Amino acid sequence: MANAHSILDALAPVILLLLFGVAAAMLCKAARLSPIVGYLALGLGLQASGITLFQASAAVSLVAELGVVFLLFEIGLHFSLSHMREQARDIFGFGPVQVAFGALGLGGLCLLIGMAPLAAFLLGATLALSSTAVVAQLITERRQQNCPVGLTATAILIFQDVAAIFLLIVVDALQRGDGSMPLELALALIKAAAAFGGAYVLARLVVRPLFDLIAATNNEEVFTASALLVALAASWGTGSIGLSLTLGGFLGGMIIAETPYRPIIQSETKPFRGLLLSFFFISVGLSLDIGALGRLWPAVIGATLVFVAVKVVTNAAASLLFRWSAPGSLQLGFLLAEGSEFAFVILSLPAMRALIGEEAASIVIAAVALSLALTPTLAQAGRSLAGRLRARDQSKRDRELLEAGLAAPVAIVGMGQVGRTVADALTEFKIGYEGIERNQRRFAEANADGYAVVFGDAADPRIWEPVALHQRRIVLLTAPRLEVSRALTPLTARSYPNLKRFAVAADESEREGFAEAGLFPVFDRSLPPGLDPAAAILRDLGIDDDAIGAWMRRQQDRALNELTSAEAA
Repeated sequence: MANAHSILDALAPVILLLLFGVAAAMLCKAARLSPIVGYLALGLGLQASGITLFQASAAVSLVAELGVVFLLFEIGLHFSLSHMREQARDIFGFGPVQVAFGALGLGGLCLLIGMAPLAAFLLGATLALSSTAVVAQLITERRQQNCPVGLTATAILIFQDVAAIFLLIVVDALQRGDGSMPLELALALIKAAAAFGGAYVLARLVVRPLFDLIAATNNEEVFTASALLVALAASWGTGSIGLSLTLGGFLGGMIIAETPYRPIIQSETKPFRGLLLSFFFISVGLSLDIGALGRLWPAVIGATLVFVAVKVVTNAAASLLFRWSAPGSLQLGFLLAEGSEFAFVILSLPAMRALIGEEAASIVIAAVALSLALTPTLAQAGRSLAGRLRARDQSKRDRELLEAGLAAPVAIVGMGQVGRTVADALTEFKIGYEGIERNQRRFAEANADGYAVVFGDAADPRIWEPVALHQRRIVLLTAPRLEVSRALTPLTARSYPNLKRFAVAADESEREGFAEAGLFPVFDRSLPPGLDPAAAILRDLGIDDDAIGAWMRRQQDRALNELTSAEAA
């Protein structure tokens, strides 16, 4: 009975925060504000109310930290090892320069107001970091994951997460005063390199075969459990060697990004990420010192405005150094102008508070929290300002406007013989495609034969965003179910109004049913199967009829020769 009571005591604050969080999110939706603002305000309101139930809850703290871990896990899902190589310039070049510019600008400002050099440098470096949780959430909400601004911001945040670990080591060494700082910094660098190397090995030798086995079970619950296992195990691994849990979450996602199972894993973990992350933002509001805010609010507002303005300037300067346009530099500068969640950890350490003073620490912590609440507004202001600057000079198109890694225009649902024929046709005419297959055997065979295919059930709306349906022009359903298509049509039409859906119909009754449901039905009576749907899609994409006809005749001749050879044998 005592154990049951302890469980109830632990659950009570979590349940109440869920209730309050739902209400805050709904109010922000009605007011057209980011939910982040609502969660921060909720935490602040609970802190002001004097209720101690939430501050003392270990369950709330754990859930809040897991929220950031799963956010980094999702970021990792978009950063495969090959992607890391492509973004190496931003991660290991742009990232250090951005942090150095911010640390010098803010540290110099701290020197001017009378801080000691060491305190000024450490505080400047701490404030130079930006919030991974807030910025990544905004990038996701605005679907900027494949835009240069989103890609570069994410790369910089990855470097900042590693830089924050080194800052924590420096402050911790100062606290102990044992002179071991150089050795610990070198050791942390070795550990970080080992963690990335371990992720590469695990991705190739363990995780891919593991998910091949899991796919054979055809059990979605196993996928969910396995995704949780990878994310938490990777976080535990990096945490146990003295690195951050969030770096482990990122590496866990990066490991899975190397496999064709990324979309289904992303669809399975997204609800966890959103729910747990809300606890993080609420916990930030809960951590504020209301008394200090009441006494020092002018200083808090002033500090927020000054450090945000300095970061906009230093971020933009770093961007210009890397040959970004002035509009793109400003947009990136505003997006990364807020403080970091790591600042709360660093500024809570006794050695750091002793260096800068208790009152200054309270002001800075409150200023960082206020900057987090302002981030959606700041990011939108930067985006609008960049748009106005670009509108003034339309003679050239900035490279920051060119979306990188756009999804292929055609998605093929079902990679049986029909799907393969359509994929062959698109490849022949150099048109990109991606196959989606829910049958493990067909998926494994198509993947082994070199087709671009991912594992998942296209009838599940949760997978639509991970497979980038918003970037597709055409979806072909090779073995559609009429009742499922009818049920999903309202949601599909509302979410993707420009998406054209082709469906292979078996007879006249199905053709009429699919047409009534808003799809474009195609009969497939060709040999080999799939020629008719392939021709319909190629025509819709503007391919010349003569070229299509010539390709179809070659496929028919090949199929006829194979059939003749088989009969002769």
